[in-house]
Amino acid sequence: MNDFKTIAIFGLATVLILGGGVWLVMRNQPVQIASNQGAVLGVGEQAFDWGTIQLNGGEVTRSFEIENKGDSQLQIANLKTSCMCTKARLVVESEAGPWFAMHSQSQWIGKVPPGKKAQVEVVFDPAFHGPSGVGAISRTVTMQTNDPNRSSLEFRLSANVVNQ
Repeated sequence: MNDFKTIAIFGLATVLILGGGVWLVMRNQPVQIASNQGAVLGVGEQAFDWGTIQLNGGEVTRSFEIENKGDSQLQIANLKTSCMCTKARLVVESEAGPWFAMHSQSQWIGKVPPGKKAQVEVVFDPAFHGPSGVGAISRTVTMQTNDPNRSSLEFRLSANVVNQ
């Protein structure tokens, strides 16, 4: 009887470990969104320079506007930033999505209804890298869309961080 218990416990542990491993691998896969001819991304400015900012002056922010100019829902997924000092999120009709940063992976998909606008909010923390983070910086925010003519979108941000 003890052999049966040992085998059962070993078998259960093996199943849990393998199942947990599969779950972890699948959890870190980027979400896939199907392109849709009716989703048409409209975007204005895609670059912004904060100019000179203080290392210890606190976070700086910028919002970029996007619009769904199509007749089907525009989907936004796989938001990422180029550095952990920067985070971004999508806000649609006052509904804010989660914050994303450099290594973020999520199954979250933002949805912009036809004819509606959304904001891509970006926050940069100049103190994140400490005193070694002074000088010119350049950061990007990237995302994927279901617009077949513009399946990816990138925003570029820059500043000169000073410690005075």
